[in-house]
Amino acid sequence: MLNAGDKAPEFSLKSIDGKEISLSDFNGKKIVLYFYPKDNTPGCTKEACGFRDVYDYILEAGAVVIGISPDGSDSHAKFRNKYNLPFYLLSDEDHKVSEAYGTWGEKKSYGKNYMGIIRSTFIINESLTIEKVFPKVSPEGHAEEILDYLNKQE
Repeated sequence: MLNAGDKAPEFSLKSIDGKEISLSDFNGKKIVLYFYPKDNTPGCTKEACGFRDVYDYILEAGAVVIGISPDGSDSHAKFRNKYNLPFYLLSDEDHKVSEAYGTWGEKKSYGKNYMGIIRSTFIINESLTIEKVFPKVSPEGHAEEILDYLNKQE
């Protein structure tokens, strides 16, 4: 996984409307980039709704929120509409971006090993350098943890 001080790997991924969104589109802004396993699952829904609930405060702190998962645009659109999510959801179907950030790895569930997203969040500063890494996060209260961090940086 990448560390604070590393240059954030550039990416260009499709958003819900099919538009390509690149990391460099946000040059000059602080970015909350979070990787999550799957739309409409309990933990991912809790995490996304947490970001939704503090979204205006994150904007006030000068940051944007981008969520990335391997789900496709149709899945993201349904997820976004169902839960009124105001931020970007990007599709990393081939998990190349997840691999570049070190969030694609071996996981274990019910005694079986498989490859998937390791839930993680990166705070990327205005010059596109990683400022802070939150590895293996718990969805419960994570958005508030991010907001607290952002507010302490002002």
